[in-house]
Amino acid sequence: MIQAQLNHVQKMESIGHLAAGIAHEINTPIHFIGSNLQFLQEVFKNLTPLLEEVSTLVHRPPPGTLNSKSLDPLKKRYEESELDYWVTEMPLSIHQSLEGVEQVAKIVKAVKEFSHPPPEEKTWVDLNRAVENTVLVSRNEWKYVAELETDLDPNLPPVACLEDQIKQVLLNLIVNAAHAIEERKDRPAHQKGQITLSTRREGDGVEIRVSDSGQGIPKAIRSKIFDPFFTTKEVGQGTGQGLAITHAIIVNKHGGTITVESEEGRGSTFRIRLPLGMAPKEPADPPPAEVVRPLPLKSETL
Repeated sequence: MIQAQLNHVQKMESIGHLAAGIAHEINTPIHFIGSNLQFLQEVFKNLTPLLEEVSTLVHRPPPGTLNSKSLDPLKKRYEESELDYWVTEMPLSIHQSLEGVEQVAKIVKAVKEFSHPPPEEKTWVDLNRAVENTVLVSRNEWKYVAELETDLDPNLPPVACLEDQIKQVLLNLIVNAAHAIEERKDRPAHQKGQITLSTRREGDGVEIRVSDSGQGIPKAIRSKIFDPFFTTKEVGQGTGQGLAITHAIIVNKHGGTITVESEEGRGSTFRIRLPLGMAPKEPADPPPAEVVRPLPLKSETL
């Protein structure tokens, strides 16, 4: 009961901490959409005189009176309208706006899936999808300090697990990786580090790896990092519960293992191994292989 309460408290803290970053991630495409709508409004304003001139010409009676002189006003409006420029730019503006709408929809969907009430029983989970959603939700936590890559096994089988808890584990490890890179003292200014998440089938289970190019974990404390309340952060910057809860979720709740390999000055790799598990009490078909991927805007790359 106490462990479940701790898990819930940390999940709520994580969602609260991520809220500002999620708002920023939504605000970026909204800004693009707003700018493009203003552009399209300006296009319409500039093309209106040309369209009015065309309408006048088309409806001018009687038929057969068109001549070079009568077309002069239309030619003038055409030159003033910069139609060639608008025709080139409008499709791009519309495309960027649609990308922005899609990006917002993906973020909202990922947040909804991340924060939905957890099921009481284990269900079949697409771990690749869980990884992608957590990467998207946590984007603002790592994008300023690291490039993040995923190397996901397309043939990974579904795993019977508690999805919200696995996402919490992934979030803890991604945030820790970003902090480790940010705290690396010899990292050149403005040079990003590297975070890599991978999934693989390993015998009768699956393996998830989270690697970073951070400062590494000193050998003297490596055996303590999963202990409750152990932290190297300053007072007020961490409770020391993140990795302890991560360990409890993987080992106690799922019968898996979590280990770490680290080298000071080069980074760390956390390895999670989960058994495929028995079928849930009410077996369900594996979820479709839907992957929520961040859709970078023109000015950003993953």
